[in-house]
Amino acid sequence: MVSKVNRDEVRRRIHTRIRKKLAGTAARPRLAVFRSIKHIYAQVIDDRTGTTLVAASSAEKGAANGGNVAGAKAIGELVAGRAKEKGIKAVVFDRGGFLYHGRIKALADAAREAGLEF
Repeated sequence: MVSKVNRDEVRRRIHTRIRKKLAGTAARPRLAVFRSIKHIYAQVIDDRTGTTLVAASSAEKGAANGGNVAGAKAIGELVAGRAKEKGIKAVVFDRGGFLYHGRIKALADAAREAGLEF
């Protein structure tokens, strides 16, 4: 019998492998990204204390549609703006096991353009 592995299990395995190599500190917190079919979520996390410093998502009231590249760009700009308000300039990017492509890339590029360094 052939065992079936679903995409989410594969993504979680990749994310675990990525997380072994990178962690957010107070000086350079981790910008973690998660995408679903409808929405995209971004959090800036200090892994030493286990706290979320800044968050933005397309599920917020009045936010852009997160199911497309334009919405991902808007969330990238929003999370970068909120991070700059808190005095965060540099982050470590965590793509969450997703390919650096499409909405993930659009969010990252928009965050860079808005002033975050990574």
